[in-house]
Amino acid sequence: MEDTFSLSDIFFIFKKRWKLILLLTSIAMMVSGVFSFYIMAPVYQSSTQILVNQKNSENQVDITQLRSNIDLINTYSVIIKSPAILEKVIQELNLPLTVDQLNQKIAVNSQENSQIFSVTVEDSNPGMAVEIANTVSETFQRDIEGIMSVDNVSILAKAELKKNIAPVKPNPILNIGIALVIGVLVGMGLSILLDYLDNTLKNGDDVDKYIGLPVLGSIQNIANLKGKKNSAIQNVGVESFEV
Repeated sequence: MEDTFSLSDIFFIFKKRWKLILLLTSIAMMVSGVFSFYIMAPVYQSSTQILVNQKNSENQVDITQLRSNIDLINTYSVIIKSPAILEKVIQELNLPLTVDQLNQKIAVNSQENSQIFSVTVEDSNPGMAVEIANTVSETFQRDIEGIMSVDNVSILAKAELKKNIAPVKPNPILNIGIALVIGVLVGMGLSILLDYLDNTLKNGDDVDKYIGLPVLGSIQNIANLKGKKNSAIQNVGVESFEV
């Protein structure tokens, strides 16, 4: 058979094997839905906000100091996730976690040219996420003065346990949407592959094209006037050939 397909050939393949594409897409969406709703554990998120601002008794804005505070945020983002802070958090909350495991639950985010950065914690227990976020922030605020000999950190907003909090992970709608796309692509790819591997002759054109023999005639099923088909009529000759 030919090694290439035209657009019309590909469209015909998809039309012929639409049931296969639909089946694979349905299976992918079903599996994704089961995992999202029943297997994957929900993950909750809680955040605190920390302000980096040198105390100024004269209540004046020092542009140089402001720039310095912003530059320090990158350093603070590393320190707040360091063992020097996280080991104390683990001890204080008696967490059954290692420093690396706790580190993976914490994310530090900051906006450009802002003196505020946030500490976000993800955990399967919403209450524990709140406790970890607040403890990390408080421990960092308490110990940063001894680590860097500065006193320019204050907690702007603490994490709070909200009612009817919704998990941030998994996202069933997103997961099912991704599964739909993957299912369609896999179904289309498999359809093209099966058609490519199919080397049978299906009509008179294929016989003339690949065998080089003229087709003298063909017999097809004929429906009678009442809409009922006649008894099955077998094609004369070989129905398919191996190329």
